[in-house]
Amino acid sequence: MSRPVVFSGIQPTGAIHIGNYFGAIKQWVAGQDDAENIFCLVDMHALTVPQEPEALRGQILETATVLLAAGIDPAKSRLFVQSHVREHGELAWYLSCVASMGQMQRMTQFKEKSESQRGEVRVGLFTYPILMAADILLYRTTQVPVGDDQRQHIELTRDLAQRFNATYGEAFVLPEPAIPKAGARIMGLDDPTKKMSKSAPGSYHAVRVLDSPDVIKKTVMAAQTDSGRDVRADPARPGVTNLLAIYAAATGTTIEAAEAHFADARGYGDVKKELVDILVETLRPLRERYAELSAVPGTVHALLAQGARAVRPTARDTVDTVKRAMGAG
Repeated sequence: MSRPVVFSGIQPTGAIHIGNYFGAIKQWVAGQDDAENIFCLVDMHALTVPQEPEALRGQILETATVLLAAGIDPAKSRLFVQSHVREHGELAWYLSCVASMGQMQRMTQFKEKSESQRGEVRVGLFTYPILMAADILLYRTTQVPVGDDQRQHIELTRDLAQRFNATYGEAFVLPEPAIPKAGARIMGLDDPTKKMSKSAPGSYHAVRVLDSPDVIKKTVMAAQTDSGRDVRADPARPGVTNLLAIYAAATGTTIEAAEAHFADARGYGDVKKELVDILVETLRPLRERYAELSAVPGTVHALLAQGARAVRPTARDTVDTVKRAMGAG
């Protein structure tokens, strides 16, 4: 049997933080020998909100370099920029001629995201789930790693594929969601009741993977904690629970093991100090590799171009199949 095809997309906006790294990227790297992996920098999705062009181009390069520095291997996986493969937009149009308004209006994330764009909501923000479906279906994807907040998008993707197949003939593989292992949800250090975000303001919200040791120390030591001194996970004590979750993710252990490790800690200060040391050492190889890649101009651009060339034949074949089935061209 052929290996599964796994598609993962990441928006090249904002600085990648430890939530992204422990929750997704680390698992992407570990799974490269188990599947045909396609990693896409979804810059077209980033355009659903206003972007400064030069800043976006810089963030695309930075994000790609971080992924490579983290261990994404171009010899094993495909890494490319979404807009470099024009078939993403092409297939999105054909799927938009299959999707219904009712389906799109039921997408809950549009309601959440559009609240910050009152009076200036872009059509792309409304239709981006169709582009996401195109991203996935283009490569005959069998598995898509997603969190609970993305399940609805996979359901839409499957619905569109099933509707197309029933109407025009078998053209698409129906992908399955692959739920990441526990420990993927890292919360903000300044507010442990909210998930760590690349777009959140504030200097002490997140530890970024490219932060210097001094910045990591300042951010972790400023982390919000709770009343009391005993170090144990408890929904009523989100601050210390988050610190334990980060420790568990960084050391590859469990929350229970983290609690046992810190059973004799004199307080949260001991936890934070040890966590600083662990994060600095965990991220050191990534920062060093990032510096090496950045020192050779053109290296990352060449690897991205290589990735686009590798996936384009499959993308073209899928779109041509869809066009013929629909009677276009």
